[in-house]
Amino acid sequence: MSKTEPIFTAGDASRIIEMAWEDRTPFEAIERTYGLNESAVIHFMRSNMKASSFRMWRKRVTSRATKHAALRPEGVKRAYCPTQYKRM
Repeated sequence: MSKTEPIFTAGDASRIIEMAWEDRTPFEAIERTYGLNESAVIHFMRSNMKASSFRMWRKRVTSRATKHAALRPEGVKRAYCPTQYKRM
């Protein structure tokens, strides 16, 4: 049996791509928010980006310690910069 991929709104798809590109957002944060583990994010990115953009993204995130919560410095518990979501 093959798993069916969840269907996301255009806004959700855009946010998943944005989170995947962000250096400080670990894959675990994407999984908590959207239910996509690292391999599912890779598949999602491959199917939602141009091939050249996907290759550039994979090269960027491969072995980047900040993309995995377990590899992050001990004191970092957040998935984004405190000033990223400014309130008016």
